[in-house]
Amino acid sequence: MGRCWRRAVPQAGLAVALALMTLLSQPAMAWDSFSFRVPGGDRATEGAVKAASALAGLRRDGGAEAQDIFAAARADYGRLLAALYARGHYSAVISIRLDGREAAEIPALDAPATVGRVEVLVNPGPRFAFGRTVIAPLARGTELPEEFRAGQVAASGTVRDAAQAAVDGWRARSHARAAISGQDLVADHATATLDVGMTVDPGPALRFGRLEIVGTERMRERRIRKIAGLPEGSPFDPRALARATERLRRTGVFSSVTLAEDDRVTPPDLIGITATVVEQKPRRYSFGGELSSLDGALLRATWLHRNLSGGGERLTLSGEVRQIGAQSSGTDYVLSASLERPATLRADTTAVLTFGLGHFAEEDYTADTVNFGLGFTNWVTERATWTVGVDYAWSRVTDDAGTVTFRNLSLPLGLIYDDRDAALDARRGRYLDLEVRPFLGFGTTDSGVRTTADLRLFHSLGDGDRVTFAGRLQLGAVTGAALLGTPRDYLFFSGGGGTVRGQPYQSLGIPLLRGTSDIGGSLFLGASVELRARFGRGWGAAVFADYGQIAVMGQAGTDDWHAGAGLGLRYDTGFGPIRLDVAAPVGGETGDGVQIYVGIGQAF
Repeated sequence: MGRCWRRAVPQAGLAVALALMTLLSQPAMAWDSFSFRVPGGDRATEGAVKAASALAGLRRDGGAEAQDIFAAARADYGRLLAALYARGHYSAVISIRLDGREAAEIPALDAPATVGRVEVLVNPGPRFAFGRTVIAPLARGTELPEEFRAGQVAASGTVRDAAQAAVDGWRARSHARAAISGQDLVADHATATLDVGMTVDPGPALRFGRLEIVGTERMRERRIRKIAGLPEGSPFDPRALARATERLRRTGVFSSVTLAEDDRVTPPDLIGITATVVEQKPRRYSFGGELSSLDGALLRATWLHRNLSGGGERLTLSGEVRQIGAQSSGTDYVLSASLERPATLRADTTAVLTFGLGHFAEEDYTADTVNFGLGFTNWVTERATWTVGVDYAWSRVTDDAGTVTFRNLSLPLGLIYDDRDAALDARRGRYLDLEVRPFLGFGTTDSGVRTTADLRLFHSLGDGDRVTFAGRLQLGAVTGAALLGTPRDYLFFSGGGGTVRGQPYQSLGIPLLRGTSDIGGSLFLGASVELRARFGRGWGAAVFADYGQIAVMGQAGTDDWHAGAGLGLRYDTGFGPIRLDVAAPVGGETGDGVQIYVGIGQAF
């Protein structure tokens, strides 16, 4: 299908020759000159060929010894040819000369001790188009690539994609052993066309056999089978296999999970699956923190056990100390515990027990809280989950209205959709967190419904997504309950790092009486926009603006708003960017002066 300079050398002989060459050759100085020409090729073809060249890579690295140059030159024939095939060039001529000698004609035992001049000449020839394209038989519903038809560019990748689509079509219909059994590829150099004919052997329709497990230490095999949820005896389905793999990875117990089909079929039609797993260390400790010039410091510590009793149970204990050294409020303390059990009720459902204690010393009120609950999280897809649960909450709040005890039982219903490319530094995708929480109050606590929504959008431009537009919209409402009869932690405030940067933390609320402190509102609207740019190695910057508005349901004239804007600096640590934001008020009457925020991960 192509012409290039090359000489066949047995693999074993070449390995011995290269080993002798390594021992006998002396260090040599790097080449003096390097030329790389692709006459007749367009800019994209030239870029693809250079990107594939090992010699070009050595040159970019600043030089190499003669033996490295010689090895790279010999490897480049195949590398350059593959790059040309990928762009539809099947009659290329490649010449690689080292000091005037064609590299393919230099014996391995006669490798040059020095190399001063390297010349690469690639004539790509014409770009081929597909002529006849036939793959048969195809399973019903199989969709071949749109580019795989007569007249389209005959890229080698398109041929591979078409073959894979044909095989996947049969596998999706339970033919697990489907494969390409024959192929006939003919390049007609006179007409610059490539005819492709391939035959598919579907093999028999199969069912899932027994799931065998390799590599367990503490994890019980019965629980692995329950979590994987592979339906033994049901028709083979590659999507079910992928879901089973993801369920096991989702537990966090394993550092590696691989599910592979067995080589043989168990009569009459069962194909076994082998799960190879590597367990992580069961315990993990983590520490984190944030810093704000006005709201003080936040310190967080977490202890995690990934596999408490050998069934994938995940126990998390965490503690937070917030607003350390805050200028306008006291220090908050929060302790929480959660126990998660995967594959409860069904394979895609995780049960969660939660418990929390808190003491909050805010500028306008103090509160002590206790809450515990039972919830269930179900994965509809890997990007979408819904949750349902039951929570009981108790709190004692002291503010300008006196001391009030709130008690309520709630039924939280939630939906999360997340297709972001990265949680801590998203560049593309969407995130939606929607919760509806009906609550039943006891004693002086009213009953009602609390609804919240958090929508985030990310879109990037430029090479490597170097410029990112990020937007966030937050909504909240409490209906059916009077303002003073609503648990204080169900009401909404605005201000601070999570809502409006540049404004003091929870500085916007609803005054109880003229001249008294604020409580939260029953309506909330928040909006944020950011423009993020990346430059250099790991550095980035951001410009942002935030807006927040608070009101009382059904009471006109209670709404108030404020806004903030600022600049930020980012440094990518590999697991998430270190964030430094400097912001100031640009609207409203809740704050003045500059606020500084430091943390890990983007603001949203």
